[in-house]
Amino acid sequence: MGQDATPAPAADPPPLQPGQIQPPPPDKRIFGVLPNYRTANATLVYMPIRPKQKLTIAAKDSFDYPLLGLAAVLAAEQQWANTNPSFGQGWAGYGHRVAVEYADQAIGNMMTEGFFPILLHEDPRYFRRGYGSVWSRTWYAASRVFVTKTDAGGTRFNFSEIVGNATGTAISNAYTPDQRNVGDNVQTWWTQIGIDSASQVLKEFWPDIKHKLFHGPNPNPTAAELRP
Repeated sequence: MGQDATPAPAADPPPLQPGQIQPPPPDKRIFGVLPNYRTANATLVYMPIRPKQKLTIAAKDSFDYPLLGLAAVLAAEQQWANTNPSFGQGWAGYGHRVAVEYADQAIGNMMTEGFFPILLHEDPRYFRRGYGSVWSRTWYAASRVFVTKTDAGGTRFNFSEIVGNATGTAISNAYTPDQRNVGDNVQTWWTQIGIDSASQVLKEFWPDIKHKLFHGPNPNPTAAELRP
């Protein structure tokens, strides 16, 4: 009778190399308020998400209460400049502008994070880099409005962001009668892209800010700190 084979001891995990360090999952809210549902870690092995998950991300970003605050701020600027004068002034005009700004943001989110990523097989998430110089990370984050991952794991021009916001801008012509010329449409389209770009820079650095100001976990631990 042969003896039972003794299982070999588990091998030590291989050391992590630069670029393979896996930071902890991001918070779902920045400063406990701003939605952060679509941030993922760029250093993790890429896994695509299903169409239903894309729609869930888009819906959470579109119908979360902080979006109303952003709409209120943008509407105040529009009120000051008397944009869309047919809306009038006073509280009635301001309320109308808040509704328009909210609709612009919500429709843009649904287009760029839900419908077009499903149609074009693109990933709507922002993949946080978490390493490199401040400038390189800022440029990386801001430029992701022009570069995205595909469901196959590759990268290409971010059609969902650019075409999605253009579609949202076209839809906004139905409820902004004073802003239907080419110049106004381009300004609205570019504003939407600029807001998305700025939000991605904030998402890139939020874990660092949290670590610095609130003594949260180190967002960029060394390989030795992560090894069991």
